Amino acid sequence: MRRRVTFSRNLTLSLSRTCRCYCKYCAFATHRPHLYAPGEVEEILDGAARRRVKELLVLTGERPEHNPEVAARLAEYGHEDFTSYVAWACERALERGLLPHTNLGVLERADLARLREVTASQGLMLESISERLMDTVHAGSPTKHPRARLATIAAAGELRIPFTSGILVGIGEREDERMASLAALAELHRRHGHLQEVILQNFVPHQSYYGREPAQIAEAAAREYWRTGVGERPEQTLPDWAGRIEISDIKRLIAESRRLMPDVGIQIPPNLADWWPELVSAGGTDLGGLSANGDHISPEHPFPSPTQARKRLAESGFALTERLCVYPQYIDQDWLAQGVLDVVKRRYWSFIPRRGSGRREERDIDPGLAPAAIERGREGQALSLDEMTALFAERRPEVIEDMRRAADELRAEVAGDLVTFVVNRNINVSNICIVGCAFCGFGQGRRSPDAYEHDHDEFARRVQEAVDFGATEICMQSGIHPDWGLEDYEGWLRLAKEVAPQLHLHAYSPMEVDHMCTASGLSPAAVFARLGEAGLGSTPGTAAEVLHDGVRERISPNKLPVARWLEIMEASAAAGFSTSATVMFGHIEEPWELAEHMRIVRELQERTGAFNEFVPLSFIPFHTLLGRTHGIEEISREENLKHTAAFRLALGRSVRSLQASWVKMGLDAATESLRWGVNDLGGTLMEESISRMAGSYHGVMLTPEDLVGAAHRAGRPAAERTTLYGLRRQFEQPVAA
Repeated sequence: MRRRVTFSRNLTLSLSRTCRCYCKYCAFATHRPHLYAPGEVEEILDGAARRRVKELLVLTGERPEHNPEVAARLAEYGHEDFTSYVAWACERALERGLLPHTNLGVLERADLARLREVTASQGLMLESISERLMDTVHAGSPTKHPRARLATIAAAGELRIPFTSGILVGIGEREDERMASLAALAELHRRHGHLQEVILQNFVPHQSYYGREPAQIAEAAAREYWRTGVGERPEQTLPDWAGRIEISDIKRLIAESRRLMPDVGIQIPPNLADWWPELVSAGGTDLGGLSANGDHISPEHPFPSPTQARKRLAESGFALTERLCVYPQYIDQDWLAQGVLDVVKRRYWSFIPRRGSGRREERDIDPGLAPAAIERGREGQALSLDEMTALFAERRPEVIEDMRRAADELRAEVAGDLVTFVVNRNINVSNICIVGCAFCGFGQGRRSPDAYEHDHDEFARRVQEAVDFGATEICMQSGIHPDWGLEDYEGWLRLAKEVAPQLHLHAYSPMEVDHMCTASGLSPAAVFARLGEAGLGSTPGTAAEVLHDGVRERISPNKLPVARWLEIMEASAAAGFSTSATVMFGHIEEPWELAEHMRIVRELQERTGAFNEFVPLSFIPFHTLLGRTHGIEEISREENLKHTAAFRLALGRSVRSLQASWVKMGLDAATESLRWGVNDLGGTLMEESISRMAGSYHGVMLTPEDLVGAAHRAGRPAAERTTLYGLRRQFEQPVAA
């Protein structure tokens, strides 16, 4: 299921509006001399850097140097042609950490190659394949001939330039010509694989901006719209040569784009019609650059701000996520010049897809270690940090299959074939939290409209519902509430026991326990003693994320350091509480940081024996700061399963039970994970706010029948268990299986 819609946080530099073309629909171009001076360019770039935009969009007319005065100014600035000046501006942008995307019109191959050295991506709208338009809206515009534009797009593909193109509809073309235009782009992409997105842009008529600067009009309109949320799109009479575009027209184009180019993004400009949210639901994947200084092509039609767009999309269940101007699949040395790639790695490394390693830093990983590590892991031996790193970074399908087989064999030896689950209910008493984790969509400030706090009656009602459902466990965790002290946490336990004394209470993360210690002035041991008296049965080993202080500082600087997490977990074990161990993976962590996490978990288990299960939790990015602003995508099913096998091999025989989180990965993937080292499917949950508020779309409740069915589909018997893994009832496979 597609949940993300992307956009680029950019600022537009209309370096020159002087143009050799006379397109009837264009209000951007001028035939007077127009060129920003170097000092003006640097001032704009400094402003862009202060606004923390990531992309510099360079727009220009076609061949501005055809104007003698523009050519003279270029020479005065020390440039032999306009491309040289654009390259200079891009170099200055890179120095400030801005990634340039240029759209200069039709260019020769040599000019594209020069710009490739200083741009992250380039673009050129095909507009239309129709040669008829050369006699109407494109009359007097030689570079608008389809052959010229296709030649530029093809040359960009040959040079391996990440490229954006698209079509302009409503300028007098027929529907069959629109479809033919998409087919022409699809053919170029089939040959070169360089089209990262296709823009489906509807024409809107403009007034004349003669004597006025569109950039100033655009910035003023954007500033007002972003400040007030109120914008007015001026209604202009449709010219005789234009055709009225309806939403149904764009929907057909979206469907055809998806059919012809399933791996290419579909950009829907959100400022040219109010129907864009419906087009997202129809298959649009991107909103383009929500430019901080407006749309210089349609200056009185401001883009929505990211906040405004995010609210609109949330109504339809979509999350808005930042991207760079270069799409993730093109961020490598095959597609980017080294100088540009260096800026990405230095400033925007989290946007680089996880390809084993090397997003944040280059580190040698020996792939030759993996085969022996798989065998040693299969035998339950402790793996070195380098061996575990090699497993987490592995990409060879045949080696990953060896990992799967070894993990499955180790699971059979350690845990047997029985697939277990617990009938439980999650209760997240409050999501008010003062920590502010970048990976979390659950925690809210006290004044947030999404903040909540259950009262005693509501809490008791939820406990009784769990009893009525047949639950044997309440799993209870909340945000770090600024007003709660140790007595409050004891109170929830006592209230649960009053309502249902038979329920096992699995409660309170190490972060919550640390908060209790701070509020009460007591040691972890003393806190656990009081919680035990109040009814605590066992503790969840959450708040672990990745047990590497470097990772923790990057994703949650206010979270417990590793040493404090360990201190609290050891105190839990010393108090006699059984517990779990967790890991949250699939965000910014590197393979060697996961290896360190597993070393710590295994050594702690060898010291205490307190972990009755290990629970891998894949990161849900959609409504989190990390996902929205750092380009973190949901980990793929394949990577999730590979990591699952690696976790089993890293644990060896130290922890018997490996649990799949169906709420994170989905029940289908959790069922498949039973072949990758997993023996437990977790709980029925009944409600689950933490993953749901981060954007999980796999539901919040399953029945015992759902979990039994999953086990049987995997060819395994199932059993309901208690929190501490005592068996309550077994479900043998049907005879037909």
